[in-house]
Amino acid sequence: MSLARDMNLLRQVPLLSDFPDDQLRLLAFSAENQTFRDGEVLFTEGERADGGFVVASGEVAMERGGETREAMGTFGPGTLIGETALLVETRRPARAVAVGQTEVIRIRRALFKRMLQEFPEIASALFESRASNFRQMTRSLSRVGNVLEQIDREVLEQRGHKSGDG
Repeated sequence: MSLARDMNLLRQVPLLSDFPDDQLRLLAFSAENQTFRDGEVLFTEGERADGGFVVASGEVAMERGGETREAMGTFGPGTLIGETALLVETRRPARAVAVGQTEVIRIRRALFKRMLQEFPEIASALFESRASNFRQMTRSLSRVGNVLEQIDREVLEQRGHKSGDG
């Protein structure tokens, strides 16, 4: 893959879209390009995750479980798989399998962390973006919690009426 193609692909990834061209070029240059054949496993469920994969071409199927696999979805070009693994030590929550000939750009956590250390403005923007997403998720969960509390109250009221009828 060419450096320009890799940069354009990385720019499509929401986590990386605000990176300045110079930093995106450095990331694209330092990352690893890998090719997988149809059915080849990129990583297995439960293994230590040391970074993320951006799908460049082809598709990656994510699946969970042991003998009977549960399909979680198929992801194509421009998708970042393993975003959390770029930021913190974690384990793979699922298995990733190439669907057809698949090319990926592998970004190791050590490389990503070095980028954030060397360019604190990127780290700050990333932090603000993640914090905003977290606040939005918290608000959404709060609304869900309120609805569940209302359902609990209604269920208790219905039980109270039923026991009073007897």
